[in-house]
Amino acid sequence: MKILVADDSRTARMLIEQSLSAWGFDVVTAADGQEALDIFSSEDAPHIGIIDWEMPRIDGAALCRTLRSGSRTTPLYLILLTARNDKKDIAAGLESGADDYIPKPFDEVELNARVNVGKRVIELQQEMLKQERLEGVLETAGAVCHEFNQPLQIVSAYSEMLQSRLQGDDENTETLENIRAAVRRLGELTRKLMNITRHETTDYTGGTTDSARIVDLDAASDS
Repeated sequence: MKILVADDSRTARMLIEQSLSAWGFDVVTAADGQEALDIFSSEDAPHIGIIDWEMPRIDGAALCRTLRSGSRTTPLYLILLTARNDKKDIAAGLESGADDYIPKPFDEVELNARVNVGKRVIELQQEMLKQERLEGVLETAGAVCHEFNQPLQIVSAYSEMLQSRLQGDDENTETLENIRAAVRRLGELTRKLMNITRHETTDYTGGTTDSARIVDLDAASDS
């Protein structure tokens, strides 16, 4: 998971970056608030930000407010890094849009714990977004299936009627039987789509990414 460390102190950036990298995070850094905002606005933006309160150009609290007021649609977890220990300051920082705070000078054990909380929150939010997208797709598929059923029934009825009028040795008999078999297959698929009750996927390309998986109709629908 990618994390942004924004601090105008080069020493602080290096210390935090070293710790995060040792824990397996992909770290990018910024020396001021504007640089951090530019990174958060990029296509491959970090999901977690560790942001120093006192920074030039845009301070940490203002940066949090700007990020929360934007149109970002992906999960974002912000940790404010501050030497301010007054409860009012801490409350003001959280009200600005920060999810958590870490006092300066930071303790490495506390940093690890708070970053891992952020990671778990982001992963949970990402899973919820996947479920919401899937539900939207399945609702659309159900509506399409409902509209699809009537034409299927008409094709099936006409092909059965035509088949009943043919002689047994008519060359079109096999063609009509193939049509009816295809209609039955499509009807079965639409029934499974409309009866999906859980999210079950299967690999269909041999890949390892989410894009290489599709809904397994047999496992995801009631029989």
